[in-house]
Amino acid sequence: MKIGIVYATVDGQTLKICTKIKEELVQLNNQVELYSIDDFKEEITNFDKFIIGSSIRYGVHHKKITEFINTNKSKLDTTKTAFFSVNLVARKPEKNTPTTNPYVVKFFKTINWKPTLVEVFAGKLDYKKYPYFDRIMIQFIMWMTKGPTDKTVEIEYTNWNKVLEFSKTLHNL
Repeated sequence: MKIGIVYATVDGQTLKICTKIKEELVQLNNQVELYSIDDFKEEITNFDKFIIGSSIRYGVHHKKITEFINTNKSKLDTTKTAFFSVNLVARKPEKNTPTTNPYVVKFFKTINWKPTLVEVFAGKLDYKKYPYFDRIMIQFIMWMTKGPTDKTVEIEYTNWNKVLEFSKTLHNL
């Protein structure tokens, strides 16, 4: 199978997840091409399966991903597709599925596309990496949601077993 993966990331965790998905799919004998949303110039219809991954910042998915989906909806509808969201809210067990994650639920209410498969992964919290304003805002959001606020904290919440299971499910689509 020829599989395309397009992603948008702010701090790099979505790319890290995409890379892991690609590695797993290649091990399962797929041909996989990985693109940043800024670099994708191919035809969606050239792929047997197409995956879109997006990070969230301040409660919304990456604007270019939303535009990409809206622009290419008819092509996306002609192939097997998957979408995954990477966000810190998914660190909570009660908010780590497509039907319980408020950002994913909201996202699919704002677009007219239904992928074959949807998943949610928890991201990474790394205060040292954030610019000052982002750090303050994320600390405030974490304080409101009872998360860690220590500016030296670095926690990778991503469940890598869940990423591998997602990859296997993609392979079997």
